[in-house]
Parts: sequence; C-alpha cells; structure tokens
Amino acid sequence: MASRGSSETQKLQQNLEEQLDRLVSQLADLEECRGELEESEYEEARADTIEQLNEFKASLSRMTSGDITLVDSINAMQLAIQAAISQAFKTPEVIQMFAKKQPDQLRQKLSEIDRDHKIGKLNIDVFSLQKVEILSALRKLGETLTPVEQAFLESHSSDFMKNFDQLTQDTGASQKALDLAREGLQ
Repeated sequence: MASRGSSETQKLQQNLEEQLDRLVSQLADLEECRGELEESEYEEARADTIEQLNEFKASLSRMTSGDITLVDSINAMQLAIQAAISQAFKTPEVIQMFAKKQPDQLRQKLSEIDRDHKIGKLNIDVFSLQKVEILSALRKLGETLTPVEQAFLESHSSDFMKNFDQLTQDTGASQKALDLAREGLQ
C-alpha cells in the first residue's frame, strides 16, 4: 500500500511537469511565430497563455496546502511559473530547465551561448539577457557561481531580475511575485 501512494505522487508530479512543459512550449511557439501573427492575435494568445499559467499556479498552491510530499517539487514549479508570468525570464528553455531543476543542462546552455557569442552568432544584447537568465536560475537552484559569473550577473542584471531574486527569497514570495507580474503586464 505504501508504494501505491508513492507511484501516485510520481504520476501527479509527471502530469504537472507535462502541463508546465506544454505551457512553456506554448510561450516559446508564440515567440517564434510572432512575426507571422498580427500584433492583436499575438497579444491575445500570449494573454491566454499567461492566464493558463496563473490558473496552473493557483492549482499548485491548492495542492501544496494539503500534500506535504509534493511541496519541494511544486515550489520549484511555482518559482518557474512566477518567472514566466513576471517576464523575469524571456527564454522559455531556461524556464523549463529551472523548473525541472537541471543545473547541468543550464551550464551546457551557458557554454553554448558563450560559444555562439564568441563566433558572432549572438549579438551582445541577446547574449547578455540569456546569460543573466541562466546565471540567475543557477543561483536560485543553489549552484555556486564563479567570481567572474557573479560579477557578470551583478553588472548586467536588470532591476526587474533583481526584484525577482528579492521576491523569491521572501516568505510571501508567491503573492508578491504575482502582484509584481500583474503590474508588469499592464
């Protein structure tokens, strides 16, 4: 009987991760197709996806209030959703790796963007944005940053990313992040 609850917990967690993946992929697809859509279509689809993320976050909050075995995994997903909603992260791939607690994949992505920047494939703005996102995600996952990475993060972090970092350290982070996100979306 004890294994039954464990397998149900694993199945629930898998379903939640699949739902998050779907929503993050939906955001990524929107960004890729933005040029093909009229601005009003894009804004409507993006608003719908953000609303779905809000509903998903609310469901996760209800689950955490009653099921202790899922709290750690669900809290990681909530942070990723907050990042997506608040637009602290612009790169859906980074959101996804952060939500799944994949520091090795984030490090790999960091190496790839460093390489792409060196060979001229990424301009400085895109490179800086993605590097800050990845370094912030790594720090939030408890990874140790090198002094060079820490200096880069400090000198290139936007005020919004710094606010996100501060909010996620507070005990009432969920509501504060949502409030800040709503302000940013208006």
